[in-house]
Amino acid sequence: MFAFRANLEKTLLKRRSGAGKEQCVMRILGIDPGLRALGWGVIDVDGPRLHHVDNGICNGIGNTMAERLLALHTALTEVVARYAPDAAAVEQTFVNRDGAGTLKLGQARGVAMLVPAQAGLSVGEYAPNKVKKTVVGVGHADKKQVEHMVKLQLPGAKIAGADAADALAIAICHAHHGAGRSLDEVLARA
Repeated sequence: MFAFRANLEKTLLKRRSGAGKEQCVMRILGIDPGLRALGWGVIDVDGPRLHHVDNGICNGIGNTMAERLLALHTALTEVVARYAPDAAAVEQTFVNRDGAGTLKLGQARGVAMLVPAQAGLSVGEYAPNKVKKTVVGVGHADKKQVEHMVKLQLPGAKIAGADAADALAIAICHAHHGAGRSLDEVLARA
């Protein structure tokens, strides 16, 4: 699969040229698990500034559960390889009345946690209410409010859908609450 990244300086801190100087940037992948549509969003964190990189949806296409999970794994692996994030964050699953649905979502969440772990990334986990409170200011915001606030915090971002907006919100939450911890974990492994 993925080998641990040998050149820590090159891969941990992305270099961006701006106004004649180089800046250190941490790249975060946010993932909103879903069996049919898994949202992903990549942001760069430059001190207090957040920059949109890209976002999209991985589709769980297939006739069986195994085929859907494989499709999600393959697509998310391509996202990780393409954008080379330094850390990842995944939304925690909430348990509802539909136990079977919760278990199926848990399987998609397993893929969402496995792929970044295979790439040697630390993976933060956040409750949906914490993500919403971080991005919107209230823990029970609806999807439209989340998408609106993501667009305000990441100007110019073209969002691929509600699941991608949620994934970007998860990445923003990690930037505010867990990015320092992720950096420390990566440095400790080096």
